[in-house]
Amino acid sequence: MTAAEQIDQQIAKLKDWRGRRLTKLREVIRGADPTIAEDWKWNTAVFTKDGNLCALGAFKDHIKISLGARLCRTRKVCSTPDSRPRSLARSTSTKAISSKSWH
Repeated sequence: MTAAEQIDQQIAKLKDWRGRRLTKLREVIRGADPTIAEDWKWNTAVFTKDGNLCALGAFKDHIKISLGARLCRTRKVCSTPDSRPRSLARSTSTKAISSKSWH
């Protein structure tokens, strides 16, 4: 099974807002740069271009976007001084986005 098929399968299993949100995020990522590749690592969708750009994960009550170290260092999109990878989580219970650094 290809990475794209595995991602399709992951999203298809999510019958609620998480599936719809992951579909939209996938469209945005793929639309941003046609050379970004989809991969399947750590049992989740990973988007790569000369390294890991980001990963999308679905959990019981939230989704998570994990920004890869390459994206943080080369595009300076992370707010940590040392450009450590960051993750964003969206939860239905709090309707808030939390951000944390990976250590």
